[in-house]
Amino acid sequence: MAQFIITYLGGNQPETPEEGRGHFDKYIKWINALGETVISAMNPLKDTHHIAPDGVVSSGSGTQMSGFTIIEAASIEAAVEITITCPFTEIGGSLEVSELVQMSD
Repeated sequence: MAQFIITYLGGNQPETPEEGRGHFDKYIKWINALGETVISAMNPLKDTHHIAPDGVVSSGSGTQMSGFTIIEAASIEAAVEITITCPFTEIGGSLEVSELVQMSD
């Protein structure tokens, strides 16, 4: 099976702690339902810095990547089907799914 990375882009912060817990509960339920398909479940990102081609460093991200999950699936189509059920879109975030290419030494 191939491995795929689901990239989380953007997403709105919860307005209340209860709203945050509710969304987190949905996310955990989704992750748990995927079972052994999940290789690396929750990988949120913070304190992102961008390094430009000229070496200039700035705080923040040009892509608004907020985290990622790694899964196994039989094909990109199967990975997309898994990804579209993720509750992250309910908080205004978008998702990208890409196959991870295995590089040889």
